[in-house]
Amino acid sequence: MKNLNYGVIGNCRSAALVSEKGSLDWVCLPQFDSSSAFAKLLDINKGGSFEILPEQATNITQEYRKNTNILKTRFECIDGVFEVLDFMPRYVTEKNDYYMPPDVVRFFRLVYGKPKFRIKYNPQLDYARNTTETNVSIGDYIKSYTTSGNYDSLYLYSSFNYSDILNQEVIELDQDQFCQVSYNQKLLEQTLDRIYLKLQRTKTYWLNWSEKTKELPKYNEESSRSALVLKLLSYQKSGAVLAALTTSLPETIGEVRNWDYRFCWIRDGSMVVKILTQMGHFNVAKRYLNFIMDIIPEKNEKIQIMYGINGERKLSEYELEHLDGYEGSKPVRVGNAAYKQKQNDIYGILLDLIHQHFEMFENSLDHSEELWTIVRSIVKVVEENWKKPDRGIWEIRGKSLHFTFSKVMCWVAFDRAVKIASLLQRDYYVGKWTILRHSVKEDILKKAWSKKKQAFTQYYGSEDMDASVLLMESYGFINATDEKYKSTVLTIQKELEHDGLMYRYKNKDDFGTPKSAFTICSFWMINSLYKIGKKKEAKEKFDKLLSYSNHLGLFAEDIDFVSKRMLGNFPQAYSHLAIIETALNFSNTNFDDEDSLLDQLNS
Repeated sequence: MKNLNYGVIGNCRSAALVSEKGSLDWVCLPQFDSSSAFAKLLDINKGGSFEILPEQATNITQEYRKNTNILKTRFECIDGVFEVLDFMPRYVTEKNDYYMPPDVVRFFRLVYGKPKFRIKYNPQLDYARNTTETNVSIGDYIKSYTTSGNYDSLYLYSSFNYSDILNQEVIELDQDQFCQVSYNQKLLEQTLDRIYLKLQRTKTYWLNWSEKTKELPKYNEESSRSALVLKLLSYQKSGAVLAALTTSLPETIGEVRNWDYRFCWIRDGSMVVKILTQMGHFNVAKRYLNFIMDIIPEKNEKIQIMYGINGERKLSEYELEHLDGYEGSKPVRVGNAAYKQKQNDIYGILLDLIHQHFEMFENSLDHSEELWTIVRSIVKVVEENWKKPDRGIWEIRGKSLHFTFSKVMCWVAFDRAVKIASLLQRDYYVGKWTILRHSVKEDILKKAWSKKKQAFTQYYGSEDMDASVLLMESYGFINATDEKYKSTVLTIQKELEHDGLMYRYKNKDDFGTPKSAFTICSFWMINSLYKIGKKKEAKEKFDKLLSYSNHLGLFAEDIDFVSKRMLGNFPQAYSHLAIIETALNFSNTNFDDEDSLLDQLNS
């Protein structure tokens, strides 16, 4: 059974996936949402890859260098041992800006012996839509370029013999060497010393970044790795945060729930930034809010649910019919038509983040005034729309409905707006918005509650359960001690949990009935159980869920109920922010004391 056993490397401009065997199978250059240079991930025959093929391997292992996004693949062979350190350069220069070129560096470190291997270097540019020609150029590099269609090119610099690479000849490693895939032609000679310096500077950058990460008493390793993953999903240039690094990895093998996630959803981005801020990383929040201010320059500007990473509004969706898809799961999509949808929950999630920002940071007057204008503009939109149906958090592509989660987040929008107005001493708005907040709450309590199910349901008048409703407590709509919330948690668990994992919902949507577990929903259930007092059960579920990660502790969007293999786009921001959130909730609990107390009560 295949699994998403990939490591991710990146530099906040782009990112790449390297398989557990050391094959570079996915990278888009020069930025996250560009066309792919290697896409074996989506078509093993046509996609293209950069593989290292040892002659006599006995064992291949992989791990991250501690507290960094530098990936080490260790090749143990009969004739020797070598390691490949994969990274994308990122460090602060003497001019106090960031060096983060669209490059992937593969540093070959000899451990001992004289191991032999071949290199299979096979870029297929522009999503492999047309023929890519690869040859040695007079400039002392290997150049790859498209011969028709959209022109694209790629450069490989290396200390290895270029003919040996192109002809897949056996290479004997008798000293450290390097390969560097570069979108741009280099102006300086690329030497082993220069590459080694990039490695050390990149290592230093990540160590310094990780040192700022809040240390947790429990699950610190998992939280730290998740924070590093979330950092890789942030785009330095604009402040946008991506939902995931891939497109079209299927939620279920062989089906059509395959989407492009290389965009910034207001919901996902705001959640990520809030968590990273709690973990001690404040700059990502400032950059993200600058991104928000850039995309909402005018008071009447409508907020979309998602944007391109440079603030693009139109994200037209089309299919790459020539690609077979991940394990034959078609279609492979580029772009995402969901950008046209109306989802009323995004406003509350964004205002929740802005409220956190006002509480935690001192802002300049002009910055505060800009944010305050955005707050008032958002409240105006929510006031006009909260009574209307929408497509909900799960982006249902069929009928608009009165989704409970969307209504709760409209309440959050008014609630956080009231709190922001109080902080800024805008008393007029406090009174006005408090009335709106009360109206939404009364509406939800009256229309979302099912007497039959004794739970808040997916949408008004429904008897279906939805895992997103679990969040009504964490956003402050209801208290964990409230019997209605406790009953809702247990009903959702009864109806949506299967073998310890959670469906988002089970009712049929426009693509049929969901068949895989949505990873973040399992974390939501764990947190909800913890909050209603089922702490031992919550911890057991958390430990079990963490065991379903790949070999590097990374998570995708979904998990197969039966095989427990990961599915969906990867690595998924939702999943990793949920790991940190759960660890934060658990951090001050002594589960051993609780267990001993339970034992005493039982005896």
